[in-house]
Amino acid sequence: MGTRLRLGVRNAARIAGFLAVYGAGVVYSLQFIAAPGDVPLYWPAAGLALALAVLWGWRWAPLVPIAMWLSHWWIATGPDTFLPWSMLGAFLGVLAASWVVHRDPALRPGTVRYGFQVLMGGALMVLLSVGIGSIAIWQGDRASWAELLSMQLRWSLAEVLGVASVTPALLLAADWFVRRRMGKRQWRAAGVGEGLLWNIALVTSFLLMAWGMSLSRDFALGLTSLPLTVMLWSALRFTPLRTAVSVLLTVALITGFAGLGLAGFHAAQGTLEVAILLLYLCLIAILPIVLSMTVDEHRAGARRLLRRASTDPLSGLPNRGEFEAQVRRALRDPTNVPLALAYLDLDNLKLVNDTASHEVGDALIREVAVSLNAQMRPGDLLGHLGGDEFVVLLHNATPTIARERAQALLHAVENSHQAVGGEQFGTTASIGLVPFQPEQVEFAEVLSQADAACFNAKELGGDRISMAGVGGNASDPASGMRWTVRIREALQQHSFLLYAQSIAPLHPAMETGAHFELLLRMRDNRGGTPHLPDRFIPAAERFQLSVRIDREVVRLALERLESQPIAAGGVAMCAINLSAATLMDEGFVGFVSERLHRSDFPAERLCFEITETSAMRDPARAQRVINELRSLGCRFALDDFGTGFCSFGHLRALDVDFIKIDGSFVRDMQVSPLAAEVVSSITRIAHLLHKRTIAEHTETKSVCAALTAMGVDYAQGFAIDRPQPFESYLAGLGLPPTGS
Repeated sequence: MGTRLRLGVRNAARIAGFLAVYGAGVVYSLQFIAAPGDVPLYWPAAGLALALAVLWGWRWAPLVPIAMWLSHWWIATGPDTFLPWSMLGAFLGVLAASWVVHRDPALRPGTVRYGFQVLMGGALMVLLSVGIGSIAIWQGDRASWAELLSMQLRWSLAEVLGVASVTPALLLAADWFVRRRMGKRQWRAAGVGEGLLWNIALVTSFLLMAWGMSLSRDFALGLTSLPLTVMLWSALRFTPLRTAVSVLLTVALITGFAGLGLAGFHAAQGTLEVAILLLYLCLIAILPIVLSMTVDEHRAGARRLLRRASTDPLSGLPNRGEFEAQVRRALRDPTNVPLALAYLDLDNLKLVNDTASHEVGDALIREVAVSLNAQMRPGDLLGHLGGDEFVVLLHNATPTIARERAQALLHAVENSHQAVGGEQFGTTASIGLVPFQPEQVEFAEVLSQADAACFNAKELGGDRISMAGVGGNASDPASGMRWTVRIREALQQHSFLLYAQSIAPLHPAMETGAHFELLLRMRDNRGGTPHLPDRFIPAAERFQLSVRIDREVVRLALERLESQPIAAGGVAMCAINLSAATLMDEGFVGFVSERLHRSDFPAERLCFEITETSAMRDPARAQRVINELRSLGCRFALDDFGTGFCSFGHLRALDVDFIKIDGSFVRDMQVSPLAAEVVSSITRIAHLLHKRTIAEHTETKSVCAALTAMGVDYAQGFAIDRPQPFESYLAGLGLPPTGS
């Protein structure tokens, strides 16, 4: 009942407002009638009637003849026999105009096509109104043919002027109020200062026009170019509404001067003068509005393209590029610190897509976007990076507050559901959280750390928060992601470095020639000490980059050896480490085969080192790779033997040439009888299997002597030499190794 009452009150207000404005238009028109037989020079009521047809539709069409009837009895005078025909013409005209305008509901107010469609509807309304009214005049013998044609021309042009000047202002004003009530942003091209300057210019143009006209009648119409220039300024720089209102004011002012003979104007005499004046006023009304709508349409298109480029189409949130741009602007505001970045990845969204449909999954993403947006506080930023990934910048967030707010984000995601067929589909989220100070770190690094922390949270089962800091090492997920970026750059820019460390024979009968192991380093982009493998290899293994690194090492090693053939001729064994992932890689053997085929370096001088842990992960696969590479001539060493779960029985199964005794036993030999016995046992069993042993981490001469006494074949460590760049090592081949 309350809704009906509100609707009735609103409709009553509409009717009263229309009748009042219509009556005011009639009163204004009557001011320009010099004799009872004259037709009004300017008829704003026609524009008002067309606006009613456009805004409220054909059901309100009867209100126009009612307004005409009330105006006839209360305001205007004239023959009663003419009134029914005028009411009929106005009614049919409004119906026709409403049909023309609303036949394409996709058109938007303010566009050029919409404006021309309204103008077409107005032309049809004028045609019917004037045509039917002329029939009444002709049947009443009120005018001759010549007088009737003259009257039709002036009448038609006057109504067209009302349509061209009044209707656009009313339609655009109504659209502005609707958008404001809906909370839509009112876009403006120019600033407040320029708007104030424009207002002053428009008023000044009116005053100059009136003053100039009063000085000389000869240039009366020419002086109207002053407000026309200001209106063109409005068309180029402001909204169509401002232009339409200025057009209405300008036309009303000029018609007032012309109709009343003010400011140097003579009242228009004769059909020709009236027609020329009305045509000129129609031009002044139409030109700025069409130009304004054209410019505004181009601006709207540019805004749509910009919005499409900066907004995710699914969620309506800023996309990655726009979010990062907003963040960089926010980082310049010192009042927002401390900050925290939360990287959200929805858990098991693929399950929703596969179980229900991708449409349900998309709807769930939109629901999550709404829920997350509800958690934002002033200054926070929310973005959708695409798919199931969101990112939030939290302002004034210490680590404790950041975790609390991230927990609220988890709850918001958990409470987002999409109902389909009686079932509720929902999801949870994994969040990577990084509190930071803007001056301490670059945003790109923070984003990668948050992404890695989110990955860690998902690996731990999801529906949880993983917090990372701006520091850390390679085992930290955020730091691991940072190292991943550096590894990829090093691979692309060939920034890895090779160092060599000698493997020295402990007995004179051993194979002659240089034996060494290649050790990997990564160049520091800042020119510092190269990074050791323990800083970046964990990240490489975690993010599946170890195979690419192993291929890069093989490529670099052969390139260096090929570049120094004389030094390479003295090499007996070049040992290269292989990761567990490389043992599982189907294409590695083919890569080595193709590279050796193009190389002069003998394959039998290459020795690939594999750890017992990686070999025992899939012994059959490891042995198959070993056999394929051995068929090329390569040799193998089992690295770090003694620390994993490999038994002595596996030594017979794995066809390797060397067994490298783990350095932890070698270092403790002189203080631990157990460590010494392990070294001795490994050596004896290796010799029984016709394999040679290499003792790692041989740090002192005394340990070296003990290894020699036990029968160990080779030693590697600081007691032999320290790692040095591979190029330097090759250049120094033939010289005795330096001890530590």
